[in-house]
This record gives sequence, structure tokens and C-alpha cells, in this order.
Amino acid sequence: MASRKPLVMGNWKLNGSKAFTKELIEGLKTELAGVEGCDVAIAPPVMYLAEAEAALAGSKIALGSQNVDVNVKGAFTGDISTEMLKDFGAKYIIIGHSERRTYHKESDEFIAKKFGALKEAGLVPVLCIGETEAENEAGKTEEVVSRQIDAVINALGVEAFNGAVIAYEPIWAIGTGKSATPAQAQAVHAFIRAHIAAKSQAVADQVIIQYGGSVNDSNAAELFTQPDIDGALVGGASLKAPAFAVIVKAAAAAKA
Repeated sequence: MASRKPLVMGNWKLNGSKAFTKELIEGLKTELAGVEGCDVAIAPPVMYLAEAEAALAGSKIALGSQNVDVNVKGAFTGDISTEMLKDFGAKYIIIGHSERRTYHKESDEFIAKKFGALKEAGLVPVLCIGETEAENEAGKTEEVVSRQIDAVINALGVEAFNGAVIAYEPIWAIGTGKSATPAQAQAVHAFIRAHIAAKSQAVADQVIIQYGGSVNDSNAAELFTQPDIDGALVGGASLKAPAFAVIVKAAAAAKA
């Protein structure tokens, strides 16, 4: 089995300001000084990529973004291209987040196109997948995550997941205070990896699968000891340097 380095990524969502961006990054650099064994990234709002790029200079923290469009340039008002993100040094790009799927009606097929655009540009897709509470209660978790993964495989081939990241986010556990138990999360992560392995064991062994459902200082350590959980996509806890640092340190310690 491949040795996978965990990735903990902060999704700031629609939060922040110029001053907040600089302050939080300075705090993260202090809190994470000397921490090894875990890759770290942050995804501020696109408005603050310039401030973030400048503040991150000289640190090991990678810059990410929360979305991208499929077009590289042209008459697409309000959209953001892969080339623009690269211009700011962004590396990890979140696509398919449940909030985009829900509020912006983004389909599996459209998200697969974004995945392809990111791969073509040499950026790292962070593909969010996961089921709603109703789907979870109806026993459809595996059906839903399979469909969301297969949209990419059908469009681009299983090899597209080489060097990519999957974030499993049970939608019922985001911002609700509910959380999957480590055993529940591990079971879905193992299923996702096996689903990819059915097409290519080599791809499955190396793909990073993060957990994205309400990760905090109280459950991080136990989540990260699970064999198929390779870090986390963190929402609210990523907005405070000490809380985010605890999660990063837990991932580094669990996989050491």
C-alpha cells in the first residue's frame, strides 16, 4: 500500500477581509512552525488571494481557492479561470462542494468538466462528494458517492485521480453539530478507495481522501488514525489559527 501524506485544508467559505487574511496567516505560520508530516493548504475567498499569496511567502502552507470556471478566458462575466488562479500561486482548488451543488445547482457532469480543466492546467482538484441526511437515512451513501466519482471517471478516466484529492463530506454533518463517527467515516472512505481500486489499484493507493464533515479538536485525533482518512477539509475551525493547528498536528501525529 502506498504511503500517503495527509493534507489538511482550510475552507474559509464566505468569510474574511484583507486584515483578517493577513492576521490569520501570520497566526498559522506561528502555530505550525516546525510541524512536519502533513501538507497544509488554505482556501480564502478569491478576493483575498493577493493578500494571502503575499502573507504566505516563505511558508510551507499552500494556497488554494474555493471554485473555478471551465473557461480560460472570454465573455464569462464574474467567472475565475485556472490561469488566473495560477497567477496567484494557488494550487489546491475545491470543486463540487455541497454548497455549490445545492445553491448553484452544479451537476456531477459540470463538476467533472471543472476537474478536467484543473488537471489540464496542472492544478490539484479537491473534489467534494457526499450525501444528504435523507440519502444517508435511506441507505444511499454508497450509491451517491459512486455516482459523483464515476462522473469524473466516465469523462476523464480513472487516471485523472492521480495527484488529485477527494473530500468526503457527509452533508448532514456540515455546520449542524452532527458528525460521523470515526468508524462511519472510515467505512465510507474505504468504500471510495475500493470503488476506485476496481478500476485501478495503483490510483486508489495514492489518491488522498480527506474527511470534510465537522472536524474539530475533539474528534480529529481519532478520525486521523483511521487507515483510509488522509487529513481533512476544515470549515469553521480553519478560521482560528490555534484550532486549525490542533487539527494539522493531529493529522501529522496520527500518520507519523
